[in-house]
Amino acid sequence: MSREIVVPEMGLVVLVGISGAGKSHFARRHFRPSQVVSSDRCRAMVSDDENDQSATGDAFDLLHYIVRKRLRRGLLTVVDATNVQPGGRQQLVQIAKEHDVLSVAIVLDVPEAVARERNAARPDRDLPDHVLPRQRRELRRGLRELGRQFRRCYVLDGVEEIDAATVRYEKAWNDRRELTGPFDVIGDVHGCRAELEELLAELGYAIERDALGRARGARHPEDRTAVFVGDLVDRGPDTPGVLRLVMGMVADGTALCVSGNHENKLVRALKGRRVQVTHGLAESLDQLEAEPADFRDRALAFMDGLISHYVLDGGRLVVAHAGLKEEYHGRASGRVRSFALYGETTGETDEYGLPVRYPWAKDYRGQAMVVYGHTPVLEPEWVNNTICLDTGCVFGGKLTALRYPERELVSRPARQIWYEPVRPLAEEPGAPREAGARRESDVLRTGDVFDLDGVATRLMGRVAVREENALAALEVMSRFAIDPRWLVYLPPTMAPTGTSALPGHLEHPAEAFEAYRRSGLERVVCEDKHMGSRAVVVACRDADVAAARFGVTDGTTGAVYTRTGRAFFRDAARTEEVLARVRAAIGAAGLWEELGTGWLVLDCELMPWSAKAMELIRTQYAATGAAARAALPAAEAALAQAAARGLDVAGLRERTRRRAVNAGRFRDAYARYCWSVDGLDGVRLAPFQVLAGEGTAYATARDHLWHLATAERLGAADPTGLLATTDSRVVDLGSPESVVAATEWWLRLTEDGGEGMVVKPLSPIPPDRQVQPGLKCRGREYLRIIYGPDYTEDAHLERLRDRRLGRKRSLAMREHALGVEALERLTAGEPLWRVHQPVFAVLALESEPVDPRL
Repeated sequence: MSREIVVPEMGLVVLVGISGAGKSHFARRHFRPSQVVSSDRCRAMVSDDENDQSATGDAFDLLHYIVRKRLRRGLLTVVDATNVQPGGRQQLVQIAKEHDVLSVAIVLDVPEAVARERNAARPDRDLPDHVLPRQRRELRRGLRELGRQFRRCYVLDGVEEIDAATVRYEKAWNDRRELTGPFDVIGDVHGCRAELEELLAELGYAIERDALGRARGARHPEDRTAVFVGDLVDRGPDTPGVLRLVMGMVADGTALCVSGNHENKLVRALKGRRVQVTHGLAESLDQLEAEPADFRDRALAFMDGLISHYVLDGGRLVVAHAGLKEEYHGRASGRVRSFALYGETTGETDEYGLPVRYPWAKDYRGQAMVVYGHTPVLEPEWVNNTICLDTGCVFGGKLTALRYPERELVSRPARQIWYEPVRPLAEEPGAPREAGARRESDVLRTGDVFDLDGVATRLMGRVAVREENALAALEVMSRFAIDPRWLVYLPPTMAPTGTSALPGHLEHPAEAFEAYRRSGLERVVCEDKHMGSRAVVVACRDADVAAARFGVTDGTTGAVYTRTGRAFFRDAARTEEVLARVRAAIGAAGLWEELGTGWLVLDCELMPWSAKAMELIRTQYAATGAAARAALPAAEAALAQAAARGLDVAGLRERTRRRAVNAGRFRDAYARYCWSVDGLDGVRLAPFQVLAGEGTAYATARDHLWHLATAERLGAADPTGLLATTDSRVVDLGSPESVVAATEWWLRLTEDGGEGMVVKPLSPIPPDRQVQPGLKCRGREYLRIIYGPDYTEDAHLERLRDRRLGRKRSLAMREHALGVEALERLTAGEPLWRVHQPVFAVLALESEPVDPRL
């Protein structure tokens, strides 16, 4: 009969046996090559000879290093070495403990003669005669210690038992990643049965009762699962009633429950251990004493079997009584259980004699949502994707649940104060902060961006950010950026279309259409490219929404900022005036109700260009135009005089004349985008994309026709004339007529002085396809602003055709992926530092050396 060996999916397996016992063969049969760390292989890596015993120390240093790295990453690791000496095994066990994983020993015990015969058959193995007897003596002496060193120990006696053995992987008890919910996570109940029944009813559960009318279970019609964060017992009026209800739900598969510190203490008391009967334990013992013995036995078995935490929904949700640091998720050790039950304390006590708890959530950087209780708070508050649901029901507060994945909070008030708290509930950690105060947990840290792995995005995997670029962005953001709570997105740069070979043109729609046709697209949308300054508008319905969603309590209802994160208007009153008009238009268009949101983020163009770029226009463009208009007529007059004297200056006169014409066109080009404004009179804001609202990143959820139609509704709903609309055309790339019509439209736009157009895929691009999110196709006269008055001269135009667009295109793709990531993290309710990670990276990438004219 074969012997089954059970090993953890995440843990350490140590093979033990003398040289020639067949450890490497056993490892190859039962484990993947990547899971096995061999001492012989490590010896060869540091010395080029796996038999070089002088390299053993370095080899085991390397082996231990690899084992640590694998266990840190939560990977099953198998150590293939003799491991017959207790000291060597103890080092491995200690490494497993450091990483809070289980360790298993598998002993391959073969007769010495078998091992000697196997070693003799290996030409690369030359063992002295004394080695095998010594190893076997050490193995025999150490067998008794193995059971104390390892969580599990299997001894396979003889070749037949070794060959017949099978290995089965076992999931950790806390690993329930296959359960995807939806869940209702319920905070500390503490014996408040009536409030629990009311909360379950509000959540939609149907309470099931026994013959005596007592709640013995509950079931949700939509198959939702309740998850209890522990501390079901003590202090409250009906600990047995709470246990009966929760035990029934767990038995029926409609609930999960983790252990709280109060269950842990009650179990010890029921087992007759010496404990201090404080903090409500006396009430539980008295109430349970009145119950039948079989109920007490079942309650004891239930509480004694509760585990420290659960990892759910593919690792996206972790539930633990007192919370759990990221490095403990899915791990199993006394240290992990202690943290999950009690949290981490500083070693100090407060004025009430209670331990001061270390604020682990402030430093949490994990992607899994951690939901916990233990420390009562007045109101649940999201801190770095963690939330405490203990709202002090037993102290007269309320009982709170979190609907997952909806992130909706549901509460029921306590019927009365059942137990007077030692510390007033209002003074508990997590109480409301001063108005406008910023949580430390919201702050982006340099380490969040200076990560060598880059910033993870859904569209492009990890996007790397060079340290020197990040430092430049840090300077800009620290000195000039708006209140970071509003800084939820930065627009990406956009690549120009491929260089045109048509005479007189540097850019033309034909290249954009061909590029998207080659990418397999059938339809694109062409949008009129407004000549202004890119502006992001975050607009809240009112100040209450701004406070609740963005934590801004100074009365502001949003922000208008540039693509580098600076406030668009220096005057805060002017910003609020713009926001008031945008907010009114959103309301008049019915978008608040239609989209089910109290806030929107809009991608816009703010005109005129001179409203933001007047200093640039005055010092660069106007100065160039003025100098040309002053110098070139004088040069023409001088050349005319020279020609009158008989000098041959015809060629120079013609070039000077063309330069004068070009200078006039240059001046006309930038002047089209400059006009006077008085307050908001003359200012136009053209929204062209609804980026995000509550729960939805519309940038990738809707096609561009929806965005343009929504922007048109906003323009129609604005009686003040501030909001402008964007003209557009849909192009069927397979229809020559459609392509010609769009090209003619572009020619009319640019001949009339328009900047040009942006060509975009009509529908959102799947993440598995690398397609430019947009290509700008600028007009001939507009490009004169970019490349200079004389760029259309044949010699200059030919030189400019070699524009090397690869780096710009790569930059546009990366910044687009980061922008989408920021919006998706924002709408998923992730902490602000997580939103800022890709936002900051966009700003950092803007420091990359790319031709600014592209």
